[in-house]
Amino acid sequence: MSKYDVAVIGSGPGGYVAAIRCAQLGMKTAIIEKYNTLGGTCLNVGCIPSKALLDSSHHYEDAIKHFEDHGIEIPGEVKINFKKMIERKGAVVEQTTKGIEFLMNKNKIDVFTGVGAFKDATHIEITGDKNETIEAANTIIATGSKPATLPFIKIDKERIITSTEALSLKEIPKHMIVIGGGVIGLELGQVYRRLGAEVSVIEYMDRIIPTMDSAQSKELTKVMKKQGVKFYLSHKVSAVSKKKNEITVTATDKKDKEVTFTGDYCLVSVGRRAFTEGLKPENAGVKITERGLVETNEHLQTNVKNIYAIGDVVKGAMLAHKASEEGTLVAEILAGQKPHIDYNLIPGVVYTWPEVASVGKTEEQLKEAKVSYNSGQFPMRALGRSRASGDTDGFVKILSDKETDEVLGVHMVGARVADLIAEAVVAMEFRASAEDIARMSHAHPTYAEAVKEAALAATGDRALHV
Repeated sequence: MSKYDVAVIGSGPGGYVAAIRCAQLGMKTAIIEKYNTLGGTCLNVGCIPSKALLDSSHHYEDAIKHFEDHGIEIPGEVKINFKKMIERKGAVVEQTTKGIEFLMNKNKIDVFTGVGAFKDATHIEITGDKNETIEAANTIIATGSKPATLPFIKIDKERIITSTEALSLKEIPKHMIVIGGGVIGLELGQVYRRLGAEVSVIEYMDRIIPTMDSAQSKELTKVMKKQGVKFYLSHKVSAVSKKKNEITVTATDKKDKEVTFTGDYCLVSVGRRAFTEGLKPENAGVKITERGLVETNEHLQTNVKNIYAIGDVVKGAMLAHKASEEGTLVAEILAGQKPHIDYNLIPGVVYTWPEVASVGKTEEQLKEAKVSYNSGQFPMRALGRSRASGDTDGFVKILSDKETDEVLGVHMVGARVADLIAEAVVAMEFRASAEDIARMSHAHPTYAEAVKEAALAATGDRALHV
């Protein structure tokens, strides 16, 4: 029987990063993955393939709507080769997952393919092409999550689909009904809207991306409406039915009036749920909460001292980069180090165009906590760089403490704000004030100048270019 210092169950961004860091720190490490490719949901059917389709569809939209503005004329009709678009997405995924294989080999991590299940607290049974048992002094559970659904919806994976199937359709829908106005629904909804589908988003709450700052919700709603996406907010879905290739979604609006929607595809994107199927945590005595999460303490240690859990199977935002940070943290704890994570400074991003990015507290959270704050906001359209590129939608908003001027939250909508949010994370990690950011030189012309201008606005209405 093979013996390891650490066994990691699951090879997503939490699991594979945890395995690499454990190996770097001198631990003999194994990683167990039930699928034939490494990388988990993110690399195979999540972050990476969705960004590939978002980029491809963005290029198409630019060609048919914006190239002419730049003086670029394309003779004849611009056509979509949807099959090739999906094939390119697959190639990007394959290249990325093979990169994880390379990293496993480079760090001398043993990879086991099969379902990992606890036999007891120190033994893991692996069921796959070859059944075997390994012994691990410590185990990290990183089994991730799966798309959630509603109890009355039957996902058939053909017309009533989740994000997984939406990434590999054989045709462009005529009318895609999206249930859920969160990150996944908006990103995939925008992909198919760009490609010509009619897209209707049905959201239970009174705004889209409801966990982000309300100003971002308002701006993204406005922009996506301009792009042709239809929104039905404060609508509670009660039934989804299929007749041949027609899908009917029944919902009640905020006036309790029943409304129906018909389309050829229905994307169910109502969140994700922790996935522990086949893990058999009870054999090791590991506690699972009522919500299906693995119960852990502040060190991500379960009630069984040599077993840890990270990523989507534990509480907190279901984000790939959060899982990676947790994987690193657990590896370093096992090595006797004292790492930490500031969960308030883990950014959230929506990869629509314009992009949406946030870190820290929203305005609603500060009001609820009765924290006095200053707010400075700067529109992207006031930037020379935005006008040069034609990406004028959006803004940067900085919230700072009224007494100390410490930055408490930064919220952005605009071109490349998924990258730009890192400046805010760095500033807040070092507890910068809005004045600190306002005093820093930002290259011209860049999108980043909006951060400086918003900081100036937060320190006494000093923005220079509005």
